[in-house]
Amino acid sequence: MENPAFETVTDAGGAARVLDEIAPLYERVFAEAPYFEGPRDLADFLEGYDRFRTMPGFRLVLVRSGGLVGFAFGVLLQSNSRWWDSLGLDPEFTREDGRRTFVIREIAVAPEHRRRGLGRELHAAVLAGVEAERVTLAVRPEAKAAVRMYEALGYEDVGAMTPSWDGAPVYRCMVQLRSESQ
Repeated sequence: MENPAFETVTDAGGAARVLDEIAPLYERVFAEAPYFEGPRDLADFLEGYDRFRTMPGFRLVLVRSGGLVGFAFGVLLQSNSRWWDSLGLDPEFTREDGRRTFVIREIAVAPEHRRRGLGRELHAAVLAGVEAERVTLAVRPEAKAAVRMYEALGYEDVGAMTPSWDGAPVYRCMVQLRSESQ
């Protein structure tokens, strides 16, 4: 891959304009093992993305080499966030104020562009300029390559979380303290 081009989008309108590029890549990446996502999952992603792109602290990073080959996005957790609810953690740990924690919602790299460091580059790019003291994400434990990458980036497991929809998989909730990683 020659000189991938990274683009950062922080406005809701710009994020809406690139959805036609992101959706097919999301669908292709998450149709594979271990996710095996289908049309309902894509619809849920699109609905969630539409909400997230209007939230405070929204950041989207696209990487292109010819066409779109990867993306990552996240938002700042707000004081009314339910992110931590199912984990049974100390209330001081789960306290949010809209600046404390950035959550990476998705990192996706096209299969033919993996194992070249793009996941790490997308991770760094989506966090560039974020002043939160920590970053959190949820990862499927069976996505072993992703788990290894996050562990290598300094993330620690803080518990298992299961979303509220029927048949939802179990995710590992992981946290990276920014002072250790910057």
